[in-house]
Amino acid sequence: MDHHHHLLCNTHVKLLAFDLLSLTQIPSDPISFSRHGTLLSRAETLGLVTSLDLKPGKFLKFVVDDGTGCVDCVLWLNHLTSPYFARRSPSDVRQIAASSNHFASELKLGAVARVRGRITKYRGVVQITVSDVVVERDPNAEILHWLDCVRLARKRYDVLQSE
Repeated sequence: MDHHHHLLCNTHVKLLAFDLLSLTQIPSDPISFSRHGTLLSRAETLGLVTSLDLKPGKFLKFVVDDGTGCVDCVLWLNHLTSPYFARRSPSDVRQIAASSNHFASELKLGAVARVRGRITKYRGVVQITVSDVVVERDPNAEILHWLDCVRLARKRYDVLQSE
C-alpha cells in the first residue's frame, strides 16, 4: 500500500510531541521520517510556547510543550539574505519574509501556538522547521488537538502499517 505512504508524506500530520520526538529518520532519505513504517515529512503540533530565542534577521527558535514533551521549532528569518532563496522571484521571497516576520512578532511566552512545518533533525534531535504558526485564542484548542492526534493515530497512521 505504497500509495498511502505518499499520501501522508506531504501532509502536515498531527502528532503529539512524544510521537514526534520518537520518529526515526530514514538513512537513505534524510527528509523522510518513519512512524511504525509510515513515511512522514511534515507535522503539525500545538502547545504552550515555553522558550523563545530570537536572532533578528536570522531565525527564531522556540519550544512548544504539549504536555507529552517539548518540540524545538525553528522559524527562519533570513530569506532576504539567504542564497537558498536567491533563485526565487524577489516578490515571493519578500512575501515569505514578511509572513515569517509576522509569525515571529505574534509569538509570546505562554501563548498557545499551532505550528506546521517540515520534520527535520538538528544535532540528533527531531525538530520542526516552521512553515506557519497560528497563535490560538480558543482555550479548547489544546484539548481538541490532543483528541485529533489520538483519533488520527488510531484510525489513520497506525492502520497503515497493518494493511
